Amino acid sequence: MEMKEPWTQSENSLRALLAWSTMSAKSAISKEIFAPLDERMLGAVQVKRRTKKKIPFLATGGQGEYLTYICLSVTNKKPTQASITKVKQFEGSTSFVRRSQWMLEQLRQVNGIDPNRDSAEFDLLFENAFDQWVASTASEKCTFFQILHHTCQRYLTDRKPEFINCQSKIMGGNSILHSAADSVTSAVQKASQALNERGERLGRAEEKTEDMKNSAQQFAETAHKLAMKHKC
Repeated sequence: MEMKEPWTQSENSLRALLAWSTMSAKSAISKEIFAPLDERMLGAVQVKRRTKKKIPFLATGGQGEYLTYICLSVTNKKPTQASITKVKQFEGSTSFVRRSQWMLEQLRQVNGIDPNRDSAEFDLLFENAFDQWVASTASEKCTFFQILHHTCQRYLTDRKPEFINCQSKIMGGNSILHSAADSVTSAVQKASQALNERGERLGRAEEKTEDMKNSAQQFAETAHKLAMKHKC
């Protein structure tokens, strides 16, 4: 038991370092790849292939190992166009290279593989391509899926891609927001109703007070008249 705590701290430190490294890489990709083209990167996920493709040596330029990122971006100019881009960083290089790119309209299916557990695996099916990926972490995949789903709902009007085998938390992002908005609206309505009811009660109380005041005044006047009458 005594040996587990140091290992746990080391693992947490490693996770924090990897998370920082990933965020730093995504920031660099946004500045190097998308900003010069007046595009805005919405999200990215670091991936590896589940099944390796046999790629000729010359196809990679002889640059050896590399890191791969799947990035989602939109143009700043109207009408807004969204795209998915494959970006690579080769071993020994600090720069990033744009590889394949698809318009969001070409995306046909997003497969989360397993809707019952956190899984880092996913598939993307385009009109002319199909890739099987493994994200660096399940949470990174989940975040990317949420952004991708929201972007599809926002920018695609005609044909939207099919999301299958996805966890409810991925598909329910908008529903959660709507539920929260409904809760706030309901709370405001209840508060408004309570204030109205209180106002009505205060109004009735004021009316009763005014009636009592008038009655007291009338009683005083009547008593005064009777007193003057008996005095005479």
